[in-house]
Amino acid sequence: MMRPLAAKPKNFKVPLISSTSPKRLTPLMAFNAGDSVEVCSKEEGFLGSYYEATVVAKITRDNQYVVEYKTLVEDDLSAPLREVVAADEVRPPPPHERPPIRFFCGDRIDAFDNDGWWVGTVSGMNVDEGKYYVYFKLFMVEIAYHPSKLRLHQDWNKGKWSVSSGY
Repeated sequence: MMRPLAAKPKNFKVPLISSTSPKRLTPLMAFNAGDSVEVCSKEEGFLGSYYEATVVAKITRDNQYVVEYKTLVEDDLSAPLREVVAADEVRPPPPHERPPIRFFCGDRIDAFDNDGWWVGTVSGMNVDEGKYYVYFKLFMVEIAYHPSKLRLHQDWNKGKWSVSSGY
């Protein structure tokens, strides 16, 4: 299992901001309370990872969101982790497409591991086990995954999804 280089702070307490507060700057905001999103971490040790979350509220004055993660929890395990994230770290979940019958070497993919989706490149296949080897350039490590833990990586750019080419 891949482990990040640094621990994501989970004890951050988010001030709750009502999602029913007056709407300002709404043309700049793409998401509303209740929307499912993915948060792309920009923290060292977490670059290239995406975490599933739900928008709790918009903070329009700072162009930020309060999100609640689906797989990350508070340090005391009492509740899902909530944190404030910048708008440029939030994107909609990629469209659910039927997984390809097979991936090919060089395909840029996301592998679900360590509570999130991590960007890597298919580097090989173990035919006997039916697993794909995925190379993570940032960590210089190769890990085998069952196809059910993989999806083609897609880029979100200017409001549209596109399949990403390899590194």
